[in-house]
Parts: sequence; C-alpha cells; structure tokens
Amino acid sequence: MGVEKLSLLSTTNLAVLAQANNKCSSRKHVCWRSSTTPFHLQRKPISWSVLCGFMLFGLGLISLLTGHMASDLEWYSHRRSLYSTMDGSYRAPIDVWKSQYSKYYYGCSVRGRAYAPAVPEWMSNGYLLIGTSGGLNQQRTGITDAVVVARILNATLVVPELDHHSYWKDDSDFIHIFDVDWFISYLAKDVTIVKRVPDKFMRSMEKPPYTMRVPRKSEPDYYLDQVLPILLRRQVVQLTKFDYRLANNLDNELQKLRCRVNFHALRFTKPIQELGQIIVMRMQKMARRFIAVHLRFEPDMLAFSGCYFGGGEKERRELGEIRKRWTTLPALGFSKDTYLYVASGEVYGGEETMQPLRDLFPNIYTKEMLAEEELKPFLPFSSRLAAIDYIVCDESDVFVTNNNGNMAKILAGRRRYMGHKRTIRPNAKKLSTILAGRHQMDWDTFAKKVKSCQRGFMGEPDEMRPGRGEFHEFPSSCVCKRPYVDEELSKEVYRSPKLVAINLTAKAYSSSNGIRRGRT
Repeated sequence: MGVEKLSLLSTTNLAVLAQANNKCSSRKHVCWRSSTTPFHLQRKPISWSVLCGFMLFGLGLISLLTGHMASDLEWYSHRRSLYSTMDGSYRAPIDVWKSQYSKYYYGCSVRGRAYAPAVPEWMSNGYLLIGTSGGLNQQRTGITDAVVVARILNATLVVPELDHHSYWKDDSDFIHIFDVDWFISYLAKDVTIVKRVPDKFMRSMEKPPYTMRVPRKSEPDYYLDQVLPILLRRQVVQLTKFDYRLANNLDNELQKLRCRVNFHALRFTKPIQELGQIIVMRMQKMARRFIAVHLRFEPDMLAFSGCYFGGGEKERRELGEIRKRWTTLPALGFSKDTYLYVASGEVYGGEETMQPLRDLFPNIYTKEMLAEEELKPFLPFSSRLAAIDYIVCDESDVFVTNNNGNMAKILAGRRRYMGHKRTIRPNAKKLSTILAGRHQMDWDTFAKKVKSCQRGFMGEPDEMRPGRGEFHEFPSSCVCKRPYVDEELSKEVYRSPKLVAINLTAKAYSSSNGIRRGRT
C-alpha cells in the first residue's frame, strides 16, 4: 500500500512540474515573482537548466524513497515466509516420527528470583491432608495440585493418600508407587512435606481433623477464603476426592510449581522404574524406533461410553474387505512392519478385539508379552501396572492415544515438556466423517484426507496458543523457546527444497543492500 501511494505521488509531482514547465516556456523560459514585489526583494530569474536539475533531483529522491520502501516490504515478506513454517501455514509433509521443530523448545520450570522459600513446619498455618481419587494418572493430577494448594495456604503437606476404593480396587499406597523421600526432598524449597502428622500433635487435638470437599476447578481465592480460616482454627484439614480441584489458569510461578511436581518430583519407585526400562530396552532391541498406543478399551470405559461394540457378522465382513486393500495404516504413513507397544489394562473382548489391529500391525507387543516372569509381582496392583505402561509410553518415539483420558493428557503434557516428542491424538470429529464415507473413495484419497485432518493433532509446538487448553496437557508456562531459534529456524527453512527461491532472493538482497545484513 505504501509503495502504491508513493508511486502515485511521484506521478502527481511529475504532472505539476510539467504544468510549471509549460507556463515557464510561454514566458521565454523565465519565471518571475509578481510584479508588485518591491525591486529590492525581486529575485534573479531561474534558468531552465537549473529548474530541470531540481526536477530531476526531486524525481530521483522520490524514486530512492520508493525503492527503499519496496525493499523493506520485500524483506519483511521473506521474514514472514521463514516463520510461516512455524505457524502451520506452510504445508510441508508431516514427519510422522518426529517434529522438525522439537529441538527449538525445552522444559523450563525453574523458580523465579523473587520466589519465597518454603515455610518451616513449626511456622506453617497447619497440616493439610489430601485424599486423592480415581486411577493412577487421575491421582497424579490430585497430588500435583495438592502441593500447589499447600503453597497457597502456607501449610505443611502430609504425603497424600491414594484411592483404594475406585473401580481398580488397588490398595497400593504412595510409597509403593512413588519414591517418597525423593518427593519430599525435591520440593523442600517449595513446600514443607511430612509423612504423617506428628503423634504428639494429634494427641493434643480436641477434635478429629476437619474434613471437607472443595468444588472442582476452585480458584486460589476460594482456598484462602474458605479453607484457610478453618485450617487456622483446627490446625488439621483433610480435603477428600481431590482431583481437578484447582483452577486451570494460575499465577506463572504456581504453574511452574505444578511442572516441578509432575515432571520431576513424582518419580516412580526403583522396582517400577527398572521393569519399565527393561521393557523399553526389549522394544528398542527389536526395532530402532517404536510406537506406543494407549488403547483405552477396558470394561469401565465401555460401560460409561454407552456404545455397542459387538459389530456382528456384517462388521467383520466389511473390515475384512478393508484390510485386504489397506495394508498400511496407514494413512499417516506408518508401514505394516512398524513395531507397536500397546499400553492397556484388560481389553474388553480379549484377543478377538485386538485381532483387527494385529492384522494391520503384526509386530504388536504388551508388557505381559515382554516381561512375563518379571511382571508377576505387579499383577495384583493395577496402579503399578499403569506406572509401567507410563514409563514405556514416555520412552516411545511416538505416542498415540485413542482417547482424551487422564493418562493421555498427562503423557501428552510430559512429552511436550521434554522437547515435544511426537504425540498423536486422532481428530475424532473429522475422522468419523471420513470413515463414514470411506466406501466412496480410493486409498490415496482416504490417506490424503486423513493427513489433512490430522494437522494440529500431531504434537507440534504451535498446536495450542499459550494459556489455552488443560494445563496438564498443555503446560505452556513451562515450555520455553531456545534463544537461538531465529537463526536456527532460518537455516532449517533455507535447507527446504521448496523454499530455495526465498533463500536465493534473500541472499541477493543481502549482498546488494549491506545495511540489512545485521538483521536476523
């Protein structure tokens, strides 16, 4: 727009100067002030050659300014092209194994300089007891938020109690799943944590601990207004069914505390870690890289879904025909010889339910297949088995989930924090439409549509704007861009064959206009 205006201006100036030229010509090439001007103020006549010189100088100046603006606009357009790959507007082919931008980001949850130290036990406002709820990963969110709530209340946190009464009926305690000593020591600068309320203190209490349940997604002000007064009065408060009881958006320092708890302090016990790593190494020994699939197809999930999954003879016949034609999964580009690790509890329907997936990917393994003997001590404890699956999924090259449950969210957030390892979540809304019309298209069309609808669901750094989405899944406050990202990103883009033209133009511009070389 600026170039057009300047071009128009130069044309107008040219017309005005031409009119002046005509008038001067009719007066024998001499221009005078009004004859009423006193003689001593009259100027000497301006010759035609001098006037033409001024005209040429003016036109040259306008041209110079216009050229510089055009060059600036050209430079900024190139810069936008460099960054278009980051915001998703450049439709480069998706690498199904790794995001090419993952190396530009890293997890950052260090305390700020003004961060106050933890309040000592004897100076705190009282003891906070927490009763978590649900399965392992749901309880993990409760433990994470319990630490933050203790920080908000200046309370001493008692190691949280795990849920023994949920669907899974696992009687494991905190010390059976997490390294409790590491948990306490790692968070010592954030919150004072003890294993139990001192017996001496409990005996001196006139009443048993006050028990209450706070609303879901409560703001910090709620805890200060409703919980703190009771804590100060009773000295011990127990919060029950503690899962997702803290607001999603918090102060930046509190968000970073969430990350320190979830991604660093909650370390599994040594037996769980060792078995998890054994399974990872056995997968890596068979294949250079592998996919972990979180197959949430267990009886409790199906009961809540309200769907019928029998299918009958018609479904088996249709799927059989599809498998004959579609020998790769495909649509995203994973070949039939890809190795899959399936993380799951008791699959509804057993092997019969798994057979369609096994037909597509013969190299399917589970923890039961890879560590039959080593796994036996863990079999009675569903949470410990879930912890092993968590480790293998976290170490996988690609993590795929067919749901948006707690494990899927927690692992997606961790993998983002650990450098945006590839995490794929099917875009169920769009995929359902494509699958419904699969009979009306050939394989190539189907694959193209699947790849298109999966953009934005592949674990790329720019999939969600900061501050949006569930924090446990999108921990934006704890993900930082490396300081040299501009320079490195430019190099990556220049290496792209489809952007050679931009590269060459930018180099030509740099060599012809030295004043721009300092810009990145």
